[in-house]
Amino acid sequence: MTGAFARSGVPQVTVKGMAMHHAQSQLHRFLNCLGGYVRHVNSYSLGTSAVLLPYVLGDVYWLLGHSTSKSVIAAHAELVVAFGGISPKNAAVTPGGVSRHNTHGWISAARARGCRFVSVSPLRDDTPAEAAAECIAPRPGSDAALMLALAQVLDADGLADTDFLNRYAVGFERFAPYLHGHTDGVVKDPLWAAQITGVPAGRIRDLAHEMAASRTLVTVSWSLQRARHGEQPLWLGVVLAAMLGQIGLPGGGFGHGYGSTAMVGEPHREVSAPRLPQGSNGVAAFIPAARIADMLLNPGASYSYNGQQLTYPDVRLVYWCGGNPFHHHQDLARLHAAFARPETVVVHDPFWTATARHADIVLPVTMSIERDDFGAGDNDRMFFPMPALTRPHGAARDDYQIFGELAERLGAGKEFTQGRTTSEWLRHLYQQWRLTIADHGHTVPEFGEFWAGDGITLPVTGPEQVLLADFRADPDAHPLTTPTGKIEIFSETIDGYRYPDCPGHPVWLEPEEWLGAPAARRFPLHLVANQPRTRLHSQLDVGSHSQSAKVAGREPVRLHPEEAAIRGLADGDVVRIFNDRGACLAGLVTDDAVSRGVAQLSTGAWYDPDPGNPGFCRHGNPNVLTADRPSSALSQGCTGQLALAEIEGHRGDAPQLSVTGPPATA
Repeated sequence: MTGAFARSGVPQVTVKGMAMHHAQSQLHRFLNCLGGYVRHVNSYSLGTSAVLLPYVLGDVYWLLGHSTSKSVIAAHAELVVAFGGISPKNAAVTPGGVSRHNTHGWISAARARGCRFVSVSPLRDDTPAEAAAECIAPRPGSDAALMLALAQVLDADGLADTDFLNRYAVGFERFAPYLHGHTDGVVKDPLWAAQITGVPAGRIRDLAHEMAASRTLVTVSWSLQRARHGEQPLWLGVVLAAMLGQIGLPGGGFGHGYGSTAMVGEPHREVSAPRLPQGSNGVAAFIPAARIADMLLNPGASYSYNGQQLTYPDVRLVYWCGGNPFHHHQDLARLHAAFARPETVVVHDPFWTATARHADIVLPVTMSIERDDFGAGDNDRMFFPMPALTRPHGAARDDYQIFGELAERLGAGKEFTQGRTTSEWLRHLYQQWRLTIADHGHTVPEFGEFWAGDGITLPVTGPEQVLLADFRADPDAHPLTTPTGKIEIFSETIDGYRYPDCPGHPVWLEPEEWLGAPAARRFPLHLVANQPRTRLHSQLDVGSHSQSAKVAGREPVRLHPEEAAIRGLADGDVVRIFNDRGACLAGLVTDDAVSRGVAQLSTGAWYDPDPGNPGFCRHGNPNVLTADRPSSALSQGCTGQLALAEIEGHRGDAPQLSVTGPPATA
């Protein structure tokens, strides 16, 4: 079909932070008043988890919102094994804001009580210093092999909780033969895993025994599922927790994303904050979020997704608000070509981001400090007023005002605004919400008192929340939402899809790019493109705080001192990072917190391509290097976390940046 594609940088989730001026809600409401749009499902953040976990454990957003409280972990856990670490920088943020920064506090309390932390990551500083964590650094992309070996030891040494597996899980008998090599002749033991991961076999075996002897929380960061075959380590995290038999116990079991966002481990809110109604979308077509370049470049092409065979729609208009695909997406030269195909691209933005520079029409919009609003973070307990702190800059207008005027010109003005100004909408939504929260037995002040105050603390269902405690207490009365109502170690449904890159139980699938691949002979560094410390994603990259961390005006790339010495490089050098997809310039920082064989370059540097070569970013955006291929045919999730590359010193004068100023057409 021919249509319009609408996208925002904030995923559609049931626990998301909300505000009246939430760009995605405004855009969806506007297009729904006109009949609808081609929508996205899932997100770049959790595209793989959102598809896999409903088969294995339950809806990902329900699980995140009901994760075991951090206070419970601090009081009861004896061992936390964090695959992907517990990143303090990521734990400090969440969409909509954070009212309580408690990561260092709960980790310090757990450690003081005697809890041990093991961080499985190539970056030693992926876990706060307060954890005093042991760092196990497998080769990037090999976590699934390590986890399989842990599972093999648990089973072979009689440490698995068979009573738990028999009562609460299905399919272990289909998975165990693979562990022990009966299906493929390869025993997934620590010796096998040591060859793949580089982690000593003895440490793998000992860790399995330590996990079985302790109240153990197995947590998997969101980063692990943003890679080729990202389903496998995530699924195996659930399997390990099930084999330990501690799911539903205080301080034990499974977690997904402690350290990925502040919301994980916060008690579930009884009532969400008020939100602007988006209306009904009259268009059925959709794509997985990370497949936008495929859609634009291949209209009418067929692809697999979550058991379905779908067709990419023919989109002629792209309307983008609140996000920056030239931050999120992979293989930016390919996305650059894709954005040239639609007849029209419209972007709302306060800044000249890379996305705005790829648009036909740019409408300047206000920042949050320039407009009246209210808000609440993802699963955060505070709902707070947000009166404007300053007047809009220049010709900037609110998204609501822009869409209201467009809707009026298109004959849908009354449907969009319902005759209300922004202040009238804020009051109306609050009063409706006040009635809803009263139905839950809680009283909140009138709007005027709320607006003049510091905010409202929202009620939670239980501060000492334990994930799946009800299921453990009575699996018949409280079944999971999986197809069988139990934890699915083997999924008949997924197995029936016959996807070679995601079979019916978790396995080791060698990625195309990792340090054990033939390509590593040409590109011997594994690039880790993680989240930055000085901004959220790409937001305010031209601001002073983000700019203060640049090296020679470029994004810093961290490299182990021995890797730098091999290449004749030193701190402060402008370096060229490259592979067959593209190249970028960055400023070198040597740091022994980064494992040998690894280069760490954060995402979010505003894409600043050479005018004659869109695959060369002068500013240091790693997504000119990452591959635009999905995690699997099941999820079609993004794989922007990892890629192979090489680094060399830049020869000659470094080119001038253009992204820090307006484009010539401005």
